[in-house]
Amino acid sequence: MSPSMVKWVLKPAVFLAGLGPLTWIVWAGLTGNLSANPLSDITNETGLWALRFLAITLAITPIRRLTGWQPIIRFRRMVGNYAFFYGTLHFLIYVIADRFAALDFPDGIVAWSTVGNLIASVGEDIYKRPFITIGFTTWLILLPLAVTSTAGWIRRLGGRRWQLLHRAVYIAGITAIVHYWWLVKADTSSPFRYAVIIGTLLLARMAWARMRATKTQRPSPTVRVSAAAPPR
Repeated sequence: MSPSMVKWVLKPAVFLAGLGPLTWIVWAGLTGNLSANPLSDITNETGLWALRFLAITLAITPIRRLTGWQPIIRFRRMVGNYAFFYGTLHFLIYVIADRFAALDFPDGIVAWSTVGNLIASVGEDIYKRPFITIGFTTWLILLPLAVTSTAGWIRRLGGRRWQLLHRAVYIAGITAIVHYWWLVKADTSSPFRYAVIIGTLLLARMAWARMRATKTQRPSPTVRVSAAAPPR
């Protein structure tokens, strides 16, 4: 497949596909196709899609290694940014629908005291509720990865440091699973499936890293020259 096909056809197609879940959520909300608790549906869907895009991001390198299709690596940053995008929507819906809606607004909605009270309310919730603590931690991990996802930041940081920073996506995968697991509490079948997927991807990464380290450390064979060999 030519580079122009990837750039002008596949990348726009993947970009539009990434907006598909948001389009469906908006359509379902406007047409009344959500449940009796629409805010819960929207919160859950945005969180699930953040986790799904995170899993897809982690799967791109293994797919490239197994299939040998190198152009797939060009979609990794875009898919990772969609994980951050849906994670941000997930966090903002919680802030607005849960914390902001619970405020008293003694000085009105548009006031500095409202901003302070909202920050205090969110901070207290993050401190007291472990599943929100780990979820917020996941978002904080993804934040610098999204900020530094551009080619300009790769040049500023240098390829080696950029790659080292972006390995934090594996930590985000683990904390996202923990957040989901602690959230559902009772029926853990869905977070268990995602845990198996992300765990398998992490194990594959570790196995390849070990194989590469072993190959690097393996001494190169020495060439012995026979004493009877004529000089050249």
